[in-house]
Parts: sequence; structure tokens; C-alpha cells
Amino acid sequence: MSGAPMEAALLLAGVLFILGLISVLIRRNIIFMLISVEIMLNAAGLAFIVAGSRWVQPDGQVMFIFILTMAAAEVSVGLALILQIYHQLKTLDSDAASFMKG
Repeated sequence: MSGAPMEAALLLAGVLFILGLISVLIRRNIIFMLISVEIMLNAAGLAFIVAGSRWVQPDGQVMFIFILTMAAAEVSVGLALILQIYHQLKTLDSDAASFMKG
């Protein structure tokens, strides 16, 4: 039993990364922007897993575990910031947060 071809998996990772990037650039809701960054991190993790399995090395899986821990830290800090922004501005629009003073 063989897995998916490397080109197809890397193409999927590239498409996911591009969709996440476009969503970060287009969306104005901070929560959707955070979800888009998570999609981009998962796409990078998928690329590492595919490359590691291609060369039969555990390095891709190690990097994916690092990406998962980094994503968990990013989500915790990001959600804390989102809660503070919503508490002060009563909106999740990123344009409203750019006009903060002080």
C-alpha cells in the first residue's frame, strides 16, 4: 500500500496555504483571520510531513509537532488579545482596532 504521490500532497499543501493567505488578506473579522493563520500553519505542517515521508526521515514529523505547539501558543495568545479587543471596542473588526489611540 502506497500513499498519495508527493506532488499531489504538496499541491494540496500549497492550495491550503494560498487559501489561508487570501483569507487573512480579505477578511476583516479577527477570529476568521486567526483561523486562516491556523490553516496556513497546517498547510506548512502537511508539507513537512510529506517531505519527511518522501525521504523516510522523522524530521518532518518532528517539525510538525513543533508547528502544533507553536499553533497552540499562537491560539492562546491570539484569543486573549481578541477578548481584550472585544472588551474595549465591542467589535471584532480589524479596521476598528487599527484606530485605537494611546
